[in-house]
Amino acid sequence: MNKTAASVLVFTMLLVSVIHLTCYGADAAPPKPKEVMSPGYPVMLGDQTIFYVKDVKGYPAQERARTITERVKRIAENHAIPVTSLEASQYQQPITLVAAGDEMVMAVFDEDAKAEGRTRREVAAEYSEKLRSAIEGYRRDYSRKSIFFGSLYTLLVLLLLVISLYGLARLYRVVSKRIQAWIDSKKVSIRIQSFELVRAERIGATLAVATRVIRLAIAVVLIYTCVHLALGFFPWTRPIAGQLLSHVVVPLKTIGGAILGEIPNLIYLIIIVVITIYALKAMGLFFAEVEKGAIAFRGFYPEWAQPTYRIFRILVVAFAAVVAFPYIPGSNSLAFKGVSVFLGVLFSLGSSSAVANIIAGYMLIYRRVFKVGDRVKIGDFVGDVVATRLQVIHLKTVKNEEITVPSSTVVNSHVVNYSALAEEKGLILHSTVTIGYDAPWRQVEALLLLAAERTQGLLREPPPFVLQTSLDDFYVSYEVNVFTNAPREMQRIYTDLHRNIQDAFNEYGVQIMSPNYRGDPAAPKVVPKEQWYATPAKAPDAMNVKKGPCEGEK
Repeated sequence: MNKTAASVLVFTMLLVSVIHLTCYGADAAPPKPKEVMSPGYPVMLGDQTIFYVKDVKGYPAQERARTITERVKRIAENHAIPVTSLEASQYQQPITLVAAGDEMVMAVFDEDAKAEGRTRREVAAEYSEKLRSAIEGYRRDYSRKSIFFGSLYTLLVLLLLVISLYGLARLYRVVSKRIQAWIDSKKVSIRIQSFELVRAERIGATLAVATRVIRLAIAVVLIYTCVHLALGFFPWTRPIAGQLLSHVVVPLKTIGGAILGEIPNLIYLIIIVVITIYALKAMGLFFAEVEKGAIAFRGFYPEWAQPTYRIFRILVVAFAAVVAFPYIPGSNSLAFKGVSVFLGVLFSLGSSSAVANIIAGYMLIYRRVFKVGDRVKIGDFVGDVVATRLQVIHLKTVKNEEITVPSSTVVNSHVVNYSALAEEKGLILHSTVTIGYDAPWRQVEALLLLAAERTQGLLREPPPFVLQTSLDDFYVSYEVNVFTNAPREMQRIYTDLHRNIQDAFNEYGVQIMSPNYRGDPAAPKVVPKEQWYATPAKAPDAMNVKKGPCEGEK
């Protein structure tokens, strides 16, 4: 089984599911709340709700609550007004006033009493008591004494947090050392008879990760508790302390609910993933047999098996993704569609050259242009193919350089493969020399064949041959052609051939006319045999000097 394709499929589906769950609150239509009777608008003091008021005789409840809130806050901040002065007094039908000395707070109407199901005076007395209690608490919370003790308690909590975290770190180090010592001393492992399922090192690593997770969880709880307590010591931050836990719990609850609601679709996705994995398994086994030659098709080469399998794998994964798409959580949401379009545009803009190289790589595979180990020439690069990838070809030159050529460049260039026919028919190497008209052409051809015979690494069958390629103004161009089945030795063979050509022509006194001559020199431009190994050159062993058939005929 190719685990990469299965992993990509599973990861893609999980990633899309997480994206949807993250955006679930933005795209899913919230359920319509049940219509209930509104309790009215709240009268507030700080973060505390004192009571609710309703519309009265064209006096909107919202405006009424705002006015009462402003008055209560003004009285609470004016310490010159005693709390005990706040009481209800009968004004006139149908109104009961609640005031603090000369400062009026609110008026209680018959509508308020009717909504509460009591008399107007009872409602006014209740409102007065709630207002006195709220103002007392407000003055107490915002007093200098309360702020001072809140700061003191905060410092104490921070100190306890530091001590707790330090102790937790010490405890973690002690536990880690004891776990490691226990594993080292007991040589703990999970075995079935003599077969070791889980090694001791893996058990130690697992326990180390577990202790780190526990340490992190405890540290998070300690920090949350500290922040919660510190925020609760001050009236300005007390509302945040009450909502701190909900900021964590509510998203988790929403995600959990969304996951539970998507369980049927997740079951469909799991089934599709399992079927896809086993389909890829079966395909992998089939193409592996094709690659080994156990299964053969006419015109289908074994080296095509793995590239063809990769193509079919992409098609199967794509088909599975299309089938699974309707069951992916949030596939119909606007967020999912937006992310899909964005990723599609990003991929199309950033991968055009990569896709072109991949297609070119498949073209090279099915055209069988070359294989690993071939000596090739691609454009201006000559070297041995050391690796072929879908996107690039790696060449190693005779200078021990590695050249990376994009597949699209190879497809658009002329490729010369020196190794393709070398084993069966031999590769023809050729070199040109120019000799004057005064040298007999039969002798020149014999000397070139002699040089070819002296060169190692050439085939004797087919035999080398000489062509006269042109009759120029001052010389004749001769081309010697030789056969070899070792294209990777081209440079060495050319070097040996050129050396032997020079030796043969110098040995028999035939002058090579390159560069051009406009007149014959007084003496032929040749190197006498006694000067072939002038200092610092060293002569080889006489036993290794091979004589040609033409030697001694001069």
